[in-house]
Amino acid sequence: MSELNDIDRSLLAALRHDGRASVATLARDLGVARATVTNRLDKLVSSGTIVGFTVRVRDEIDPLEVRAICLIEIEGRTTDAVIRRLRGFPEIRALHTTNGGWDLVAELRTDNLGNFDRVLGRIRSVEGVINSETSLLLSSVLR
Repeated sequence: MSELNDIDRSLLAALRHDGRASVATLARDLGVARATVTNRLDKLVSSGTIVGFTVRVRDEIDPLEVRAICLIEIEGRTTDAVIRRLRGFPEIRALHTTNGGWDLVAELRTDNLGNFDRVLGRIRSVEGVINSETSLLLSSVLR
């Protein structure tokens, strides 16, 4: 799928709000036929625009879980190699390239502070990582 149209964008927004919404509900909310929703969903999945479906769990369910944002600076032209290495870290829930003083932003989750400390050490030991700054996420006030 080369470009998203208005129906695709509306469908994706609706699924972000309620990923379990039925095709009939989505069609009604978007003002289109169920066949249109099914067709657009199939194309979004087959094109790789939708890469999967998941469940979101309330952050405070596990009070010991550690969540953080890690800003990472990379040496020279090693970005692709660093990204390949970091993709293998199960504690990294999302990884973003960015501009400015930092090259990457990693969203981290671990089950306790000891594991959090270990994953920070592993990130900092990746060849090409020259600096990092990490902030713990204390509570989510808007999602």
